[in-house]
Amino acid sequence: MTGATILGGIAGPDLSAAERDFFRAANPWGFILFGRNIDTPDRLRRLTSDLRDAIGRDAPILIDQEGGRVQRMRAPHWTDWPAPLDQAANGDRAIWLHHHLMARELRDAGIDADCAPVLDIARDDTHPFLRNRCLGKDAATVIRLGRIAADAMLAAGVLPVIKHMPGHGRARVDSHKDLPIVEADLAELDATDFAPFRTLSDLPMAMTAHIRFTSIDEAPATASAPVIRLIRERLGFDGLLMSDDIGMEALSGTPAERAAATIAAGCDLVLSCNETLAQMESIVAAAGRISVQTARRGERALAMRKSADTLETAQMRDELRVLGGLAA
Repeated sequence: MTGATILGGIAGPDLSAAERDFFRAANPWGFILFGRNIDTPDRLRRLTSDLRDAIGRDAPILIDQEGGRVQRMRAPHWTDWPAPLDQAANGDRAIWLHHHLMARELRDAGIDADCAPVLDIARDDTHPFLRNRCLGKDAATVIRLGRIAADAMLAAGVLPVIKHMPGHGRARVDSHKDLPIVEADLAELDATDFAPFRTLSDLPMAMTAHIRFTSIDEAPATASAPVIRLIRERLGFDGLLMSDDIGMEALSGTPAERAAATIAAGCDLVLSCNETLAQMESIVAAAGRISVQTARRGERALAMRKSADTLETAQMRDELRVLGGLAA
């Protein structure tokens, strides 16, 4: 049975024998890669192939590749992309080209899911860790550009993972280090922060926010059954829902306790990004195996992996340069 996890504790650019044996036994639903795993294109392709071979199936391999500060694959082998909020200033077409070309680079390396686009709304007081990763400063702009970005990625054969559900834009602290607390009432949240996720709820995969909404629950959204129920019922999202990285300090408890709380709240999958093999072993045990419903959602998401279209990459890059969205 497949584990209810996406695991990323791979130490370097090559899969070790110990890692291979662990992943074979753990059988995670998928994997996620980080900068420490990225070297040359050939070495990255070998790593993605070795990960799939370890568990004997075409498992999804994810990455955080947005542009700006958050991109694991960089020059000289790949493109250094501007931050999404900066790219948005170049227009709708620039957003499509940015996400399509970026996704093509991922797919060529054997990566078929990207933790993007960010559907949070950038506010004046949004913490800098998040602000320029957003696509816009109001719900209507984020909805329009979020759809464009997701469609562009799907056309390149890469699954978008929308984040951070149900909305992270009001965070005034970095959830990697502390728990953001939002005191806005439900009606205000529903009209603003939640709107992009409700409108794009047909997309296949999403990631939760490590943020506490006082009008809903005292627990962070990732570990909150009322928030996950709101995502499913009020926002209408029936896709595959994963946690944000459970190693972030917005959450409390041991890695195993965080994993168990995430699954108990109603998330489909636990995302573990930087843990050791021993820590991942405890996370795998706490998360358990995927449910029948999660398996169905996963199959539906993976069915949307397509071959990239046949558009001419060089022409698209030239067009994006003209728009100002790609360095010469």
